[in-house]
Amino acid sequence: MSKRKVLVIGGGPAGMMAAGQAARAGADVQLYEKMKHPGLKLGITGKGRGNLTNIAEKADFIAHFGRTGKFLHQAFGRFFNTELMEFLEDLGLELAVERGGRVFPASGKATEVRTVLQHWLENTGVRVSNRSPVDDLAVNQGQAAGIVVQGKTIPADAVILATGGASYPLTGSTGDGYRLAKAAGHRIIPIRPALVPLETAGPEAGRMEGLNLRNIKVKMLVEGKKQREAFGELVFTSFGLSGPVVLTLSGAAVDARREGKKVVFSLDLKPALDEQKLEARLLRDFTARSNEPLSSVLRGLLPREMVPVCLGLTGISPDRLANGITVKERRRLRTWLKDFRLEILKPRPLEEAIITAGGVDTREIDPRTMESRLVRGLYFAGEVLDLQADTGGYNLQAAFSTGWLAGRAAAG
Repeated sequence: MSKRKVLVIGGGPAGMMAAGQAARAGADVQLYEKMKHPGLKLGITGKGRGNLTNIAEKADFIAHFGRTGKFLHQAFGRFFNTELMEFLEDLGLELAVERGGRVFPASGKATEVRTVLQHWLENTGVRVSNRSPVDDLAVNQGQAAGIVVQGKTIPADAVILATGGASYPLTGSTGDGYRLAKAAGHRIIPIRPALVPLETAGPEAGRMEGLNLRNIKVKMLVEGKKQREAFGELVFTSFGLSGPVVLTLSGAAVDARREGKKVVFSLDLKPALDEQKLEARLLRDFTARSNEPLSSVLRGLLPREMVPVCLGLTGISPDRLANGITVKERRRLRTWLKDFRLEILKPRPLEEAIITAGGVDTREIDPRTMESRLVRGLYFAGEVLDLQADTGGYNLQAAFSTGWLAGRAAAG
């Protein structure tokens, strides 16, 4: 009996996992990658360090995906973080668990993950066709019949679409999968940037370009009402805001702005101090350094770059001596330190996003197999699906898990 022929489109983490698992399950597998080799985007993930997964429990993990998280129950039930870590360690990759449960290669090099997966594909017998963009899917009477490459139809028993999203196009993620899925009859949830830096109104952020703040709390206000909150690291840029805490909130901010709603980020620069303790701290500093200008005294509370911004927004002269600050002025300072507001205008372009929100509607995919409910023998895996979480290794785990399930199911 001849082997079942499976073709995989896309050589990212989902595609490589799907191809290798299909081969291990006994299929004849060929992977088509449009770039010079698979795994280009994988090599830059986690700022080049490769945040592969997270040791969080499954319920917590799924919660990070919001409304579409329940779709992943089946995939995570078959192949989750423990299985992924064991799989990679068996391939010889040493792993390390860091703050927040994030899992990285012990070397801190994402390229090592790519290398071990490429070797694994070779060992499983997967044939890889590089620089081979797929033009179309071949569908015959509701059944996936193969793919079209350079005008030539290549027959198959099953096709796995794992082309990724539309962010970082230089790595090959140019949204091809959405076009192919739509041509096959699938609904595409509008794509937009996620885990993306944000542009802000006014000159304040640009005046602090390059400043990195740690351990701050950021509240996202939509039409004046608190919607979300995050704690962590933030970076000021020439155009606005970036850093982990901003990326975490960016998806919700982008969606609110798309709806025409006003979005404001409120920065609590002193989250460890409540209003009373902060007032006591200000009084103590102003008393101890009563004859110094306020611009100098505030250096004990703020980075140098923030002092002129603070004084400008609170309307206090930098030359005022600390002993001359009034109760009202001290209240303005205290309020600003706990509630420094920046209005969000828009996200940076999709090309600068870490992942793409939106994609193939998961309601049209069988979560038990990743097979299309519309086209038999067509499977989906990874970022091409309408699945997105915040930072922390969640998105890569979803790519590996859906790839594992699609590969196993496609092999029959």
